[in-house]
Amino acid sequence: MIKDLVFKSRSMRRFNQEAKISKQTLVDLIELARITPSARNMQPLKYIISSDPETNSIIFPTLGWAGYLNDWDGPVAGERPSAYIIILGDRNITDHYWCDHGIAAQTILLGAAEKVLGGCMIGTVDRETLHRELEISKDYDILLVLALGEPAEQVVLEENEINGDIKYWRDEQGVHHVPKRPLEEIILKIY
Repeated sequence: MIKDLVFKSRSMRRFNQEAKISKQTLVDLIELARITPSARNMQPLKYIISSDPETNSIIFPTLGWAGYLNDWDGPVAGERPSAYIIILGDRNITDHYWCDHGIAAQTILLGAAEKVLGGCMIGTVDRETLHRELEISKDYDILLVLALGEPAEQVVLEENEINGDIKYWRDEQGVHHVPKRPLEEIILKIY
C-alpha cells in the first residue's frame, strides 16, 4: 500500500556509510523521477548521481543538516550517505521549475524506501561551492540534493496536539522524533 511506503519514507540523516548503493540503483531511481508529471511537460530537470566516495566527500561539506538540532553538525564519518542525487534545473529549457523538483524528489525517496534505503531531501546547499567543485555549468540551477543510504537511525512519527510544537528532536538513545500536526488542524474545510 502507498500509505505503508509513505510511512517508511522518513528523512534519514544517519546512514551505514559502508553499505554501498550501486550506480544502477541510482539510475533506476532517476527513471522513476523521469516519468513523473512535469509542469507544462517541460521536463527541465537534470541529475548528477554519485556513489563514488571521493565525489561524495566533495558534496558532503556543502550541505546543511537538521536545522532544529543546533548541537549537531551532521552525520559523522561512518554515518554519512553512501550516495547522492543532485537535482538540477536546466535554464536552457526554462528558469521556472514550478514544483517539478519536489515531485521528482519525493518519487525518488519513495522508490528508495521501497528498496529499503533511507534518504533526506536537502535544500540548504552551498550552491556556489558545489557548482565550482563539481564543475557544474551555470546553465543548471542546483535545486535540491538527496542524500541516500542504508538507514542507521530510527525515526518515529508522533501525533502532535493542535498548535503543538513541530520541532523534531532526538532522545537520549538517539531516536529521532518527528511531531506531525493532527488532521483536524490541517483540514480547514470539508464541503
